[in-house]
This record gives sequence, structure tokens and C-alpha cells, in this order.
Amino acid sequence: MSFTVSSLPIEPFAPLFALDDATLAERGMLRVVADAPFAFPCRVTLEDAAPGETLILLNHEHQAADTPFRSRHAIYVREAARAPASTNDALPPALRRRLLSLRGFDAAGMLRDADVIEGAVAVPVIERMLENPDVAYLHAHYAKPGCYAARIDRAT
Repeated sequence: MSFTVSSLPIEPFAPLFALDDATLAERGMLRVVADAPFAFPCRVTLEDAAPGETLILLNHEHQAADTPFRSRHAIYVREAARAPASTNDALPPALRRRLLSLRGFDAAGMLRDADVIEGAVAVPVIERMLENPDVAYLHAHYAKPGCYAARIDRAT
């Protein structure tokens, strides 16, 4: 089954980089500088920030459905992010190199399937989950910290 992996849009996050650190802190956000490779995955570019890059760490509601599965968690957004990312039938490198929690939701936002899998071998699990007609979309999470990574939909 063909699928599309989509990042978050840049528009809600771009203005945050113009804010000073005190204003970010008032909003529960933090400016950080990547200090290690492959440790700061951006949710807009679906790439890891390189050491020295600036990011905003913030809490983001990624599952807004009014169900018991409504959810928010910490995410990073790179200052260098200019446009959202998407891939077809493949996971971006930031997802491929990590242990993922895949969560399949129905159209109402109720959890219908879930699995944990290494990103490098996740494609067959994604395809299996999307073959279920009760699953409308998937959320990929980085399993160790538990934070949202990207949305996965059937390709149209």
C-alpha cells in the first residue's frame, strides 16, 4: 500500500524565532542549540539538526481529536526550516534511524492499532496498518522519548 509521510507546516513556528528567550519561556518554550549529531529531529524538515544549529523546543498538540487519545508532547523545530517535508513510500532518514511507535487512528481520532518497530524496517508495518479500513491515518512517534515525529497517510 502506497503512503505519504508528512511533516508539520512551518507557518505556526516561523515567528517563534523572532521572540527573545524570556518571551519564549513565558510560553513554555526554549531556544536550544544542537550539541550532538542525530539528537535533535526537526518536525518540519524531518531531518536532524546539525551540531550548532538553533531550534525551538516546544509543546505541540499533534492529536487534537476530542477523544481520550488527544495528545501533545515536546517537539523541536529548526530555525533553518523553510518548508514542510513529505516523502512517498519511504521514511525520511530521521525516522529510519530511530525506534518508532506507530499509532493508527480512525477518522474520529480513536486508536485502532499500534506497534513499535525500528524505523529501518518499518515500511511493511506501515503498509499493514494502512490496509485496515478502520485506520484513517498513522502517527509516528520516536519511541524512546515518546514524542510525535510525523503523520502517515495513504497516498492518493
